[in-house]
Amino acid sequence: MSDTRVEAAYAGALAAFKNPMLDLLHGRFAPFVVAVLSVTFTSERAAVPVADAHAEIGDMLDQLRGTGYAEGESGEVLLPVGSARDLCRQWVRAGWLLRQIEGDDEVYRLSAHAVGALEVAGRASGSRSRVSESRVRTLLEAVERLAQDADPDVLTRVARLTEEISQRRAEIARLDRTGVVDTVDDDTMLEQAENVLHLTRELPADFARVVESIRAMQRDVVTDLRQDVRPAGEVLREYLQRGKDVMASTPEGKAFAGALRMIGDPRRLDDLATNLRTVLRHRFTRAMGPPERAELAAVGRRIESGVKEVLAAQQTASHVITTQVRTHDPARDRQVDDLLRDVMAGFQAWMPDSRASDVVDPLRRLPNAALAHLRQSVSELRPPEPPEPLAQRGDVTSAVDDTRAWGGPRYRELEAHLEAYTAARGSEDTFDVADVFATAPEEIRRPVDLLGLLEIVHRLGMDETGEISTVEAVRADGVRRRFAFGAVTASMRDDEDHDD
Repeated sequence: MSDTRVEAAYAGALAAFKNPMLDLLHGRFAPFVVAVLSVTFTSERAAVPVADAHAEIGDMLDQLRGTGYAEGESGEVLLPVGSARDLCRQWVRAGWLLRQIEGDDEVYRLSAHAVGALEVAGRASGSRSRVSESRVRTLLEAVERLAQDADPDVLTRVARLTEEISQRRAEIARLDRTGVVDTVDDDTMLEQAENVLHLTRELPADFARVVESIRAMQRDVVTDLRQDVRPAGEVLREYLQRGKDVMASTPEGKAFAGALRMIGDPRRLDDLATNLRTVLRHRFTRAMGPPERAELAAVGRRIESGVKEVLAAQQTASHVITTQVRTHDPARDRQVDDLLRDVMAGFQAWMPDSRASDVVDPLRRLPNAALAHLRQSVSELRPPEPPEPLAQRGDVTSAVDDTRAWGGPRYRELEAHLEAYTAARGSEDTFDVADVFATAPEEIRRPVDLLGLLEIVHRLGMDETGEISTVEAVRADGVRRRFAFGAVTASMRDDEDHDD
């Protein structure tokens, strides 16, 4: 049994030391890495542009080398070899740094493992954690709250609330009677402030773990989608739902969602800021160092910054997943993957034999496609010979005339009749459209010809008199119909002047 426990403990220890956080602290150059990362990344500067990070880390490396920190007392090497760019690449591969695109810039961010390592190193180099009244009270209150939430008995809950109300009333009565508030000595308050800072230092790592879990879920969803061959409708339903409920898809996200319900209340954040200002005005804070006072003042900003970072990661993940679903094309994705693999294979073949001074000729234009033959024609839509002429029959003419009789206006005949009508009137330029239509032959006095005549006089510049005209039209089958319309007059001279 003992051997089994030892083996299990050893296997667990091996797995723990493979964690990037312990790897950072256990590494050969761990003091240098911790110092550089803690100076480069702060609570106010969570993301650093790649170029700025390389320049700053390079300056720090040169400064440490110039001040004699390159070797230890026994001759061991204390600083890594290589440029800042090479070191950052190594840290990205080790899982200590994250290289991301934010807007138009490429930035570095600390991973959750690096944040946890810096937290452990900070606690080890600072004041030693000790058992205190504040820590024990925090523990007891947490256990009491857990017991209250776990106990569903109504009578027990009522009894606890009644006891709490009695204690509060007794305290109010004492204050009213004595007018004296029990004071707390500075040492106790200093210890409580250290406990607050201890709890606060754990928040960045917690927020970073939530962000990384969301981004890992995003990568998994996009990868699965690119490799998916299921129907598009099924893919849309599944992945849009996962993108919508991204916060509830990971354990860290669920825990953060519960915490967000508490710290997302603006009144709680306002109360937190007010309480921090009250604490910082107290005399016991003079015993704290400037870094501790600044850290205590930045508790609210650290919480707000962590919440904003998590919400931004959630929004980005939802946008990326939704965009990928909408633009998902398995054939195109496979082509892109094949192209990228060809590019990487070309780099792997070129890099071993290349030098830093080698010049790569850019591809200035795409090569021409080598096609053996293109079709120069398609199926001929036109028949090889014209169609046969229509047979001449005796009833064709009557059929055409009958069809025309039921057709649209006969503009030519109407214009000829209008010219004859105005010529017969001599010097009278203005005429009434109703009179013109009434004097027309029955062949061009159909209802549709009335519309054609109104269209013609409209081009001449007709005027409405405000009266009502009535005309009788003759249909093609001989049926007569009376139509009433607004009286219209026109003049042939307007058309002639317009033509001139």
